[in-house]
Amino acid sequence: MLTRHYGILQLAVLIIAGAGSAPSQPAQPQASVPDIAFIVSMPKPHTHMLEVEVRIKRKAGVEAPTAEVLVMPVWTPGSYLIREFERHVQDFMAVDVQGGALPWEKINKNTWRVTTRGSREWRATYRVYANELTARTNQLNSDHAFWNNAALLMYLEGFLNSPSTLQILAPEPWKVATGLPPASGPKNTFRADNFDILYDSPVEVSSFKTLSFDVKGVAHRIVIDGEGNYEPDRVRRDVQKIVEASIELMGEEIPYKDYTFILHLRAAPDDGIEHLNSTALAFGRFNFKPEAGYRNFLTLVAHEFYHLWNVKRIRPDALGPFNYTRENYTKLLWVAEGITSYYENIIVRRAGLITDKDFLAGAAKSFQQLQKTPGRKVMSAEEASFDSWIKHYRRDANSINSQVSYYDKGAIIGLLLDLEIRKLSKGTKSLDDVMRHLYDEFYKKDRNYTPRDFQKVSEQMAGVSLEGFFAKYVRGREELDYDASLIAAGLRLNTTGAQKPAETAYLGADLIQEGDRLVVSRVYAGSPAYEQGLNSGDQIVALDNRRVTKEFFEARIGEKKPGDLANLTIFRFDDLSRLPVKLGGSIDALYRIVAVEHPTAEQRQTYQSLLGVAK
Repeated sequence: MLTRHYGILQLAVLIIAGAGSAPSQPAQPQASVPDIAFIVSMPKPHTHMLEVEVRIKRKAGVEAPTAEVLVMPVWTPGSYLIREFERHVQDFMAVDVQGGALPWEKINKNTWRVTTRGSREWRATYRVYANELTARTNQLNSDHAFWNNAALLMYLEGFLNSPSTLQILAPEPWKVATGLPPASGPKNTFRADNFDILYDSPVEVSSFKTLSFDVKGVAHRIVIDGEGNYEPDRVRRDVQKIVEASIELMGEEIPYKDYTFILHLRAAPDDGIEHLNSTALAFGRFNFKPEAGYRNFLTLVAHEFYHLWNVKRIRPDALGPFNYTRENYTKLLWVAEGITSYYENIIVRRAGLITDKDFLAGAAKSFQQLQKTPGRKVMSAEEASFDSWIKHYRRDANSINSQVSYYDKGAIIGLLLDLEIRKLSKGTKSLDDVMRHLYDEFYKKDRNYTPRDFQKVSEQMAGVSLEGFFAKYVRGREELDYDASLIAAGLRLNTTGAQKPAETAYLGADLIQEGDRLVVSRVYAGSPAYEQGLNSGDQIVALDNRRVTKEFFEARIGEKKPGDLANLTIFRFDDLSRLPVKLGGSIDALYRIVAVEHPTAEQRQTYQSLLGVAK
């Protein structure tokens, strides 16, 4: 059981030697591996400065180099963007065991070389500005401290595969929560078998609350920092159901000794990053109500928890061991993130926390959103995965036209692939079997899988070639054939509603109200606005010579018919001009997934096994 007391926090968690990644660098002779110890302190939380000391010590009789190099990671696994963590480092210095200053120089943006003069013991100190609360960054203030070790701790070049300890000097009465196991020594000292594990273990330091539960004798806890309108007993119960449903999906084996959910209820966007035996989550403190908000919380939990298999253990080709100084390219984020997004909803459904109708409504909404995205014709799921480093986290006004989300399209492909496998195998196999096979044959054998491996395992479960499916929908940019897959579960996509709706006037631009300014935020490729010259960033002053707000503008466009003229008065770079736009037509009925008439017994069985409910 995990303690909820406000004293020393004893945290027993699984750290399997090498779990989550293979050795990141060639193994060093054991005698030459130094002791590496970090001490993190926060003497003045209101300054947002985390203070770090790293101690390097070699055994007596071991020859030490005359110079050594410390490296700050530039990104953190789970968030595929070069974030330049080194930009927050200041006040670097190095000393020998007697406290004498050692010369050092910064040799590139994130690398410090220390002239150690052959000292077997030396230490470096530096401070890191921490005032950004996301699941992938650091924050320190008078209320709490949270950090990712990849965004805080430098590694000794050549020794990424070496063990280390981390001591945290926490102000009273703050406690410490992390996925690292405790080490012998001073209070709040933890250990890591290698730097991949160290960097995979975020830390929360505050007067947090704790909700605890066990699953199959394994301890879990939810560490909650901040206040909100959540119901503690309900959160504990429902998160436990998510854990149980996930474990059942993956075959009952629990690959950790205990698990920590770090949940921030502060002024931060909903967010999360997965780790081997923990996750860091951010959720709006008052978003637990109404029920739609609470369902968003549950799917966030399910997504990050399922990652402990998909990504952290079932590893795509380039994702572990990691290079922390540059991009790690893979074409498999549509599996790593997209299929996880598919399973977040499957898990919540199988846990009994949403209905099958809720699941299908969410799937239909995702279909409709994808079909409204012109970028689906420009970028494939594999291309979206590969280009994550330059596109996904750097969206602009044209992104809707030039790219697709590997989360969103990947989740849809996951559903369609699951149904294809069930159909072709006549209900004997599913995507669940694909994921379990990858776990057994790749994770347990310490192998990463490739795009070809994923397709091959999928084909093994389907019993036939899936080359057409992968060529068109994964590597290619063809329109998804929803009905061809949905039919396996006795379902079809309805895009017209109960009766065919009337065609309405269509401009093809998204607008936002910025104070008293109505501004074009994005323009959809191929739309009347796009083809006739409306630009993102334009300020619309008037429509048909009448001053507009967003509400007024949309109401007047709604009164027009396809083919009508909309006379826009706009400011572009402070120049006033007129822009007539001939409106197009649009039929925008709500997408719905509905049952086919007279489903077969096999279709009913597929529906039930997919969603865990009788049709």
